[in-house]
Amino acid sequence: MPAPPLDPPRIASLVPSITELLFALGLAPWIVARTGFCIHPRHAVAAVPKVGGTKDVKLDALRKLAPTHVIVNVDENEWPTVQALREFVPEVIVTHPCAPQDNLALYEQVVQAFGRLPGVRARAEALSERLRQGLGALQRAGPWPPRRVLYVIWREPWMTVARDTYISRLLATVNWQTWPDVHGGPSGAARYPVFDWAQVRHAGLDAVLLASEPYRFGARHVEEVRRHLPDVPVQLVDGELLSWYGSRAIDGLSYVLALARPTAPGGGPCKACNSRP
Repeated sequence: MPAPPLDPPRIASLVPSITELLFALGLAPWIVARTGFCIHPRHAVAAVPKVGGTKDVKLDALRKLAPTHVIVNVDENEWPTVQALREFVPEVIVTHPCAPQDNLALYEQVVQAFGRLPGVRARAEALSERLRQGLGALQRAGPWPPRRVLYVIWREPWMTVARDTYISRLLATVNWQTWPDVHGGPSGAARYPVFDWAQVRHAGLDAVLLASEPYRFGARHVEEVRRHLPDVPVQLVDGELLSWYGSRAIDGLSYVLALARPTAPGGGPCKACNSRP
């Protein structure tokens, strides 16, 4: 028999996108800690104490805030941190969405923990319906022509995404297949492989996508990539919309739809970043 719910909860989120989700579900009064990377909703999170970063959590500071629940993520947080948390936190909630449809399970996971609180279940149901609508819109808009893309998340070393990551599977909803064709497994560095440009030159890419996070790529990096791949279009893309799950995943579906539709506002190759005339 499960343990009785801890009431009232004191919630710490060590996952930026899930912090945003908690606010969207109306859980603000019970959030006692976040990371410095938890920046949305911008004005609301300012009142929540920070306890370090996703990879360097300040455990002593978190312990003083006496959370009853801490939410972590397989990709965002380190396993030793999770083990340490279990020594003083009654409930550690481990999340791992790896595809857009996994957000439905994520919403339910939060409801299982906090659904007794006012309005949480109804808000989660509303988010689920909006997500289903977004997934349906992508499906109806197809079929999509295949494109091979390199999605770049870091520089020095240059890093990309494996095909079993959330980012890659979101792009796959419009038949944009990420290079390389590798799976990184359930956890670990292989999910975000390092590459060099010599490998990429003969990959038959249709585009290079430079994300705005976790590395903040900009116009000067577009020029740098052009020097390596002068014949491949290079585009700056919104890393939050393509990598954040939770409530932002709904806008992420609309964003990838716009990217894949050359005639949509903001869609198709970025004219300012395209290396082809």
